[in-house]
Amino acid sequence: MSGKRSLTQLHLRSLLAEQTIDQLDQRLAPSTENLPRAFRPQSKPERAEKLWDAIGTPPPDSLLDPWTREHLSDFQGNIENCIGSIKIPLGVAGPLRVNGLYAQGDYPVPLATSEAALVASYHRGATLLTAAGGCSAMLVYKSLNRAPAFCFNSIREAGKFVAWVMEHFPELQQIADATTRHGKLVDVGTTREGNHVYLNLEFTTGDASGQNMVTIATEAFCAHVLETCPVPIQQHYVEGNLSGDKKASAQAFTSTRGRKVTAEAVIPADLLKKYLHATPRQMTDYWRVSAIGGVLSGTIGIQGHFANGLTALYLATGQDAACVAESAMGVTRFEITDSGDLYAAVTLPGIMVGTVGGGTGLPSQRACLEMMDLYGPGKSNALSEVCAAILLAGELSIIAALATGEFTRAHRKLAREIQGARASRP
Repeated sequence: MSGKRSLTQLHLRSLLAEQTIDQLDQRLAPSTENLPRAFRPQSKPERAEKLWDAIGTPPPDSLLDPWTREHLSDFQGNIENCIGSIKIPLGVAGPLRVNGLYAQGDYPVPLATSEAALVASYHRGATLLTAAGGCSAMLVYKSLNRAPAFCFNSIREAGKFVAWVMEHFPELQQIADATTRHGKLVDVGTTREGNHVYLNLEFTTGDASGQNMVTIATEAFCAHVLETCPVPIQQHYVEGNLSGDKKASAQAFTSTRGRKVTAEAVIPADLLKKYLHATPRQMTDYWRVSAIGGVLSGTIGIQGHFANGLTALYLATGQDAACVAESAMGVTRFEITDSGDLYAAVTLPGIMVGTVGGGTGLPSQRACLEMMDLYGPGKSNALSEVCAAILLAGELSIIAALATGEFTRAHRKLAREIQGARASRP
């Protein structure tokens, strides 16, 4: 540790040596001179041009192209201060055969990314799984929570509040349920810390991802508590940061936030060699080393790169990309079967996906969901199983690449060489 500390100090000294104390003070001090006017908040799509005028540059076609101009009204309700759209390359992996409780069939999986080799890797794994007859996938449980916090003068009053909530839960349940046609409050848990109480409200959300749904329901729940509870409440908050919303947490990992899904496949050794150029022994040897590495680094869960596939699929299908922070936790496990083949499984405790609401209705994102026949009501459970299946494909591919020494070569070939050639063009 002392070596790292001294290196940091040397780096800091070299940076500071470039500035005198007076220069540092001048550069880092707050300044209120010539403050720019804040952009006027806009929600109407036709105001995009006015925002570009405020920015002071003409809108480039790469951001406000004719298609985007025509569809600005479609974005309303999904974004404010809209000035155009970003074009992220869209690739497709598969078809990926999924044998799930809800997902049944061969799915082309759309992946939006700017990272070279990502789609190629997931496609390679998906092709292998399909050749092996597909993977089995299962939605295990689904729920979404919101955790309002309540503050009291004493632990005695906090205890009386918990008792009152438990006694009146059916009444509070009706209040929350009345805010939505699709969601239901199914359970409540309590966490006490001194004179603070966190209520962990657990909802089902139908085919929506449901973050806004449960927030509105929780607000109504809290309003009724404030109106009717005889215990004096000093302060309350609709979310006390205990739910794990948009962050990795041990609680979300050991319970469920969204949809808990698992997928597995047995890969014959000959197919593994044909598609991934690896043996079951190479795969399990590397998986074991990487699992220990994950433990040593303190990761929540053991997996290779769930976030890569989830982010690309979330962007393509209109999911809340920030939820990758919680959704990308999970476990990958490889074993050699008695017959010498490879058993591979992934389990994710909290996939946050929906097939209605949010960004799923945007033109491009809806098209991606429709490509998989997974847009609209009744399709979200299947989408969660497809998520697990494509992540299993990605784990097979990246672990094979690392186990056989192909990882760096693939990135050099698909990224650096091509991008370098593009940059050298006149």
